[in-house]
Amino acid sequence: MFVAYDQLNERIGALRGAEPGGTGVVLVESPWKAGRRPYHKQKLALVLASLRHFAIELAQRGFAVRHVVHDGPYRDALAPLARELGPLTVMEPAERELREDLAPLVRDGALRVVPHDGWLTTADQFRRHRRTPPWRMAAYYELVRRETGILMEPDGEPAGGRFSFDTENREPWRGEPPAAQPPRFRPDAITTEVAELVEQRFGDHPGRLDPGALPASRSQVDRLWAWARESCLQHFGPFEDAMSVRSTTLFHTRISALLHLHRLLPRDVIADVLAMDELPLQSREGFVRQVLGWREFVRHVHRETDGLRDLPGGAKPNVLGADRPLPPAFWGAPSGLHCLDEVVRNVWEEGYGHHITRLMVLANLATLLDVDPRELTDWFWAAYTDAFDWVVEPNVLGMGTFAVGPLFTTKPYVSGAAYLDRMSDYCGQCAFHPKRDCPITPLYWAFLARHADRLRDNPRLAMPMRSLARRAPTARERDARIHARVAELLAAGERVTPDALAE
Repeated sequence: MFVAYDQLNERIGALRGAEPGGTGVVLVESPWKAGRRPYHKQKLALVLASLRHFAIELAQRGFAVRHVVHDGPYRDALAPLARELGPLTVMEPAERELREDLAPLVRDGALRVVPHDGWLTTADQFRRHRRTPPWRMAAYYELVRRETGILMEPDGEPAGGRFSFDTENREPWRGEPPAAQPPRFRPDAITTEVAELVEQRFGDHPGRLDPGALPASRSQVDRLWAWARESCLQHFGPFEDAMSVRSTTLFHTRISALLHLHRLLPRDVIADVLAMDELPLQSREGFVRQVLGWREFVRHVHRETDGLRDLPGGAKPNVLGADRPLPPAFWGAPSGLHCLDEVVRNVWEEGYGHHITRLMVLANLATLLDVDPRELTDWFWAAYTDAFDWVVEPNVLGMGTFAVGPLFTTKPYVSGAAYLDRMSDYCGQCAFHPKRDCPITPLYWAFLARHADRLRDNPRLAMPMRSLARRAPTARERDARIHARVAELLAAGERVTPDALAE
């Protein structure tokens, strides 16, 4: 059987229940895929080290492992093996990109596909929530909770009387309780060899490679999850949306990449969290909503739309017509906006950032600037260790930029400086003051004004659109001028400064 790079668990797919002594497993390393995009070096190292550790783990259990290195598409690596060994079984790939790569072998019978049982929900469940768009995560999540019984009372009501405690999970963090400190790992010979290979072959890729932050072996994966349960989840709920210069983690578990690689199984982490009776309900529900709700939901949206290519009315994923190039600031050029510079620096340092820094700093600013959503999506895909097509495309094209309109989100998630000031401590180290001269607020108003024809009938934007209508003509003219100037400076790779915006 062939086991893909993101199916690294013996308890799923054709490996589940297989007898080690009589089972052969093919694993493929593809430098070709690693070089297709400027992937963060930390991501390349995590995927490759995880693959090699998994190969050793299987061999130690008695599986016959064929480890192939092929500098080309996966189908070209597998075709001769299928001729030699006979048809190979593969669990359906999660990534559309790999499904397309392998499609010729599937059509020819060289690959036999079995369902992907690493997911927690089925396409039928998704269609029962709503067969055609617009799809809504809240309705889907409620249906799945009812059908699985997760966080449900015996009388059929949700635990705590509500399906979501999101409104309680919006507290800023001011230093207490102390932020969780992620564990460090001693790189073994495999991880060390992988790190050296990545630096040698992909040294021109962006990002810092930190082998001590790679949970690659089975014991390291288990240690990270134990740390997350002990150090993060107690306070995860209330501070889920907080941001700080003092911690990129706060109380997030940092397991998303391991879930996507299936080094950790979603069903296991859900079961572990449900068993934590001492965990506050708002933290427990917040975690369950991320894994059982949003993660599964975006996967279904991606699958149902052929990777957001098959949209209602033949629409393209750029309903707002955004077409500006991604500014050099996203690749590390100083922008002068401390929130943006801090988050970008952290991403290239760690290949990580939690969902609010992605949504309300990076995607927010790109959307306010009318950056091409495809360029932004490709940047996210390259920059984050947990970015795979089924999760990054819906998150950025849908949630982050509203590029697919109301297909599965209800509004653009944009904001001015007030939100960033309330939910973070970024503003304290910025040259701009959030209430006096921060350009993000006029960028917000200029965005609403530019796209008023498309957004004015959106019920979730009724209040800001009314405020826009009351905004003085001189203020709206200034908003437009600041937008044009900020976009010009960032496009040129120059800093935005108070002097540069002075009138």
